[in-house]
Amino acid sequence: MAGRINDEDVKAVRDAVPIDAVVSEYLQLRNAGGGNLKGLCPFHDEKSPSFQVSPSKGFFHCFGCQEGGDTITFVMKVDHLTFSEAVERLAGQAGITLRYEEGGYNPQHQRGERIRLVEAHKVAAQFYVDQLESPEAEIGRKFLAERGFDQAAAAHFGVGYSPAGWDHLTRYLRGKGFSDKELTLSGLSQEGRRGPIDRFRGRLMWPIRDIGGEVVGFGARRLRDDDNGPKYLNTPETPIYKKSQVLYGIDLAKKDIAKSSRAVVVEGYTDVMACHLAGVTTAIATCGTAFGTDHIKILRRLLMDNGSARVIFTFDGDAAGQKAALRAFEDDQKFAAETYIAIAPDNMDPCDLRLAKGDEAVADLVEPRTPLFEFALRQIVSRYDLETPAGRAAALDEAAPVVARIKNSASQHEVAVQLAGMLGILDTQFVVKRVAQLARWARDRGGKGPAPARGQAPVEAATGPAFGGPALTLRNPVYATERELLKLALQHPHLVSPAFDAYGIDEFTAAPYAAVRLAILEAGGAEQGIQDPHEYLVRVRDAAPDDAVRAMVTELAVEAIHRKTVDEAYAGEQLVWVRRRAVDRRIRDVQGTLTRLGSGGDPAQLAAVQNELWVLQQYGQALRERGAEAL
Repeated sequence: MAGRINDEDVKAVRDAVPIDAVVSEYLQLRNAGGGNLKGLCPFHDEKSPSFQVSPSKGFFHCFGCQEGGDTITFVMKVDHLTFSEAVERLAGQAGITLRYEEGGYNPQHQRGERIRLVEAHKVAAQFYVDQLESPEAEIGRKFLAERGFDQAAAAHFGVGYSPAGWDHLTRYLRGKGFSDKELTLSGLSQEGRRGPIDRFRGRLMWPIRDIGGEVVGFGARRLRDDDNGPKYLNTPETPIYKKSQVLYGIDLAKKDIAKSSRAVVVEGYTDVMACHLAGVTTAIATCGTAFGTDHIKILRRLLMDNGSARVIFTFDGDAAGQKAALRAFEDDQKFAAETYIAIAPDNMDPCDLRLAKGDEAVADLVEPRTPLFEFALRQIVSRYDLETPAGRAAALDEAAPVVARIKNSASQHEVAVQLAGMLGILDTQFVVKRVAQLARWARDRGGKGPAPARGQAPVEAATGPAFGGPALTLRNPVYATERELLKLALQHPHLVSPAFDAYGIDEFTAAPYAAVRLAILEAGGAEQGIQDPHEYLVRVRDAAPDDAVRAMVTELAVEAIHRKTVDEAYAGEQLVWVRRRAVDRRIRDVQGTLTRLGSGGDPAQLAAVQNELWVLQQYGQALRERGAEAL
């Protein structure tokens, strides 16, 4: 059984790896003010960024789906790892050697499954790279050279070679301590008649990396005529490799995609290489599957859906390429970016184009020219005889429903006008009305209707989902003040301690806020945050009774405070307002008790209640007159 990671080492990992550096590996972050950063949430679909990161506190929180936590939590959630696996990965990045309790450190038995599979791929990738230098791999080196890729290019992309024997890699990985079960689970080996054998044999190998840069699979190109397998053979679906969720080259392209708000989607590994070597460093490709919804999610987090974002597809001009373009157009509305298509002269792919006409031709190819919707519609229209009324009507019948799927009403109208021009129909309004009619019909049949205009935040993203009833209704000044005080207690504990630690749970009228106050209490109070702010937040989250309260803790820990200058005076105001309202509530309760007792009640009890009321009234008066000094 795996040993427990030493608590001090876990803390060292949290402190050593900045959360913004980790999150930036998966999505683009921009300034959100107040020292925070924002981006599109990786845990749910959204059009406006509601995901915030606080580098100073080491926390993230999404105000849309309520996911939140520290660096370790983020890695656990985004890559579906256990706590130990996430700590081990971050420790490896930071160069920290972890200590394990209950039996010491044994990496072979104590690392999680995903960590082991990733390690196996890392070792395999280097094995294949080394094999590319072997005499047997001459055929692979020749293949690369004929396509314009020298040794430096192969090294940059980690291209390697798998030996033609049955079990070269399998025996090598066994020697490195990997079990047969791990090798077959990873997809590097497969079951043979006498045990595991190599899945890839005698092929040129491209490592497929996830967005974090870890090798999770391989693409293998056939080289020999006697190889009866497919031209390209990819890693099968494994616990770490899902072909619909990876993009080849994303690890190299992600920073430039985020910086330029532009992505180029090509069809193969050599096309990605050709584009990058030609200076188009935003090129990526799918791995043996069509470009789909999960790929869009990856790109949208990098593009941030700003108004200038561009996605350019470079499909071949043949029938298969046209089919791929139409399939991509069906998902077009899932982008907020503008989508375009680029087709090279003579239907050459970027790799062939670079060989024939050089780097400049590749760079020129991917300059946005033809919108994807225009290409898709022209492919439909081209199948009909537009010289006859019947042909134009048939083309309209097929093309109009495609245009009706465009959710943005302004864009839909504009494209409908262009469709009328393509068809040669002079009555433009007839086409526009036909498209609008189809769109209404689709909505009436259960569609969701037009989406918000690009750049316009959906209502849910702006306000957050319903959570805990009225606790998040910030228009209510009672809840707003309680919220502000809790934010101060989590973000600036030195400004509210020790007064805050004397506040009771019942002084917070919103149930979620009362739960957060209790978590702070059980974590040792705000005073603990003065000594070690980051560890204090971790302890408060750990003290939360459930995921909902944990989410509230991270939300309050990263949300901006409603005052540019956050000082003792402002903190004192919030402390006073929460206490004054608590005192006023207690006064009303005591007054109710007096009314119930009436004149015929027990004299001693009546006197005690009257005395309590007098003390409360004097305290309330002191708070109004002296403010924080009276606390």
